[in-house]
Amino acid sequence: MRKIIIFIIIETLLFAMTACNNNTINIPAEEQQFQNEHHEQQNEEHKEKQVYEIINENIIIGEGTEWELPGLLTVPKNAEGKIPAVVLVHGSGPQDMDETIFINNKPFRDIANYLSSQGIAVIRYDKRTFKHSLKFVREIGKNATVYEETIEDAILATEILKSDPRIDKNKVFILGHSLGGMLAPRIHAMGGDFAGLILFAGTPRSLLEVMHDQQILYYTETMEGEELEKILTLINDGTTKTQLEEQTALIINMSDEEAKAVDGGSGVSCYYYKDLLLNPAEIFIKDITVPFLVMQGNNDWQVFTDKDFAMYKKLLGDRSNVTFKLYEGLNHFFMPSTVTKSIDINDEYKIANHIDSQVLTDIADWINAN
Repeated sequence: MRKIIIFIIIETLLFAMTACNNNTINIPAEEQQFQNEHHEQQNEEHKEKQVYEIINENIIIGEGTEWELPGLLTVPKNAEGKIPAVVLVHGSGPQDMDETIFINNKPFRDIANYLSSQGIAVIRYDKRTFKHSLKFVREIGKNATVYEETIEDAILATEILKSDPRIDKNKVFILGHSLGGMLAPRIHAMGGDFAGLILFAGTPRSLLEVMHDQQILYYTETMEGEELEKILTLINDGTTKTQLEEQTALIINMSDEEAKAVDGGSGVSCYYYKDLLLNPAEIFIKDITVPFLVMQGNNDWQVFTDKDFAMYKKLLGDRSNVTFKLYEGLNHFFMPSTVTKSIDINDEYKIANHIDSQVLTDIADWINAN
């Protein structure tokens, strides 16, 4: 049992390495100027399209419950008729409503502001593990699954959109980033009932598989020679089953109580991983008939084009209502990337930047076409 605990803790830390958010710090004046210049540039690039003024309205997800979450509904001002809308679902780790990365970069704010300028409403909110981090660990802790962490609040946000008279309830979409992309099909099946799904650097593979690949990549970049050979032998001992396969089977075959008793790292137990393993994205994807937009940058060091994007193509490639978009030179947050090693990615994330304008245009165009 000790072996499995150590393995999962290491991997959880690697997977959540970008969950470094702080929405209580004011944006410096130079960053605000950078934001303004960015939006002016976007307006110039897309001046042939109608650009709406946007309004941010404060909303509460789960109002009246013990898990209230602050959020924003961004809407186009003076849009005519009922408008389409999108709910944004975060990646792994505690995340604020903008999915802030190292203070400077706010990908969810970029998406909300741009889509609303194109006539599309967007709802975003603080993740439960961000707003109620200590309470979540204290009161849910070992019983936690992605339902309590992510799914329930995404469905509540969707209900807010569908009950708003300004919004076309038949044109509500989900954009799930990273872990949110993995969960988007499950959220759809559990009550989201979306008009379409945008899988934004997501994965159809298990969380353990992805983190396993991240771990191996980290070792190959930071070790060499005998040291590297030893660690790779530990991970895959050359028998008929790799350590990952053995641990996956072990977790699945645990009783719920056994899984809850094993520490999985980051405040959750192995029960969190058991739930994910028993509910893979693939089983939900196969029954979904609405359109998909699958998007990834080719310089993404957290999910992999040759495995995750490729598996989406395998699962969805024969459908006429699925669009695949792979972007040259963009990272996990669809921002310009030049790093050649995963160990350097956090330094890149600290540089003030924005989601690539073509990515934003493609999202808006796809929503309006569906």
